[in-house]
Amino acid sequence: MPRAAAKSSDLVDDPARCNCNQVRRAARRLSRYYDLALAPSGLKSTQYSLLSYLVTSAPMTMARLAKLMSMDRATTGHNLRPLVRDGFVEISVGENDRRERIVTVTKQGHKTHARALAAWRRAQTAFEGAMGEREAADLRDLMNRVVDVPLPRPE
Repeated sequence: MPRAAAKSSDLVDDPARCNCNQVRRAARRLSRYYDLALAPSGLKSTQYSLLSYLVTSAPMTMARLAKLMSMDRATTGHNLRPLVRDGFVEISVGENDRRERIVTVTKQGHKTHARALAAWRRAQTAFEGAMGEREAADLRDLMNRVVDVPLPRPE
């Protein structure tokens, strides 16, 4: 007896159940929202986040910044290029280890971050108003847990 052809639903699990898909959907939506809010400052949400870490934590190595952003160094470097080009950050060679790259915010970077801060605060307040302050805090806590959870290496 011939085998019945597999239905597409037999071949693929429900994408709405995919944790990665749902987190990425939410991240894209939230990124678009913050990008629109930050647009007058000339910064994208990722650039704002990079500047914020640098403004609040003083100069740091590119490796440390990459870890804070949960990015690899190459992606961090790619995202820093426009900030370097626009004079918001400088990258220098480490004093003790010439392989290190130290990222520092310039005066112009501090000014741009300060201008963008008001837009970021409005977006943050609006999101928390729509989502609920407690739920937004719970979401941040959950996403921090996702970043820190020890996942097995894919086979």
